[in-house]
Amino acid sequence: MLPIRDKQIIGRAEHITFPELHTGSIHARIDTGARTSALWARAWVEDGVLQVVLFGRGHPFYTGKPVAFRTFDQVAVASSTGHIQVRYKIRLLVELKGRRIRAWFTLADRSTQVYPVLIGRNVLLGKFVVDVKEGHILRRQERMRKQKLRLAVEEQKGET
Repeated sequence: MLPIRDKQIIGRAEHITFPELHTGSIHARIDTGARTSALWARAWVEDGVLQVVLFGRGHPFYTGKPVAFRTFDQVAVASSTGHIQVRYKIRLLVELKGRRIRAWFTLADRSTQVYPVLIGRNVLLGKFVVDVKEGHILRRQERMRKQKLRLAVEEQKGET
C-alpha cells in the first residue's frame, strides 16, 4: 500500500468516466463506507447474457439501449440500514482523477439518489485519500434531496 503522501486526494464527489462504455463525465459519490461500487442501471438475463440499460429516463447518458455483458455475477448487498438486496455485478473500467481502474460494480436503481454512481472502497483502497471538503459536489441537488427526505419523514410521522 502506498504511503498517504503518495495517494491522490479526492473529494466526496468527483467526475468519473467509463471508457469502455464511452460515457462522458459523470458525477459520482465517493463513499468510504461502501465496500463495492454501484452504478444506476436496470438489468436482466437473456439467453445467458446480462442485458444492462444504464441510468434512467431523464439522465443525460440514458439511451434505453441495452449493453450486453457475458461475464457477470450476482451478490447479496446489505444497505447501511440492514436491508438486503440481490444485485447483478459487472466488471468495468472506470477513470477517476486520471487513473484507470478495473473494478466490480453492482447494478442498482439509484433514481432517488443525487449521484448515479457510487464509488466504494474496492476502487479507492490504496490509491486515494478522501477529503470531504473537496470534490465536484452537487450542492443544490443534495439540499433538495435532503428536503424531500425530511418531508417524507414528517409525512410518515403524521400517518402514525
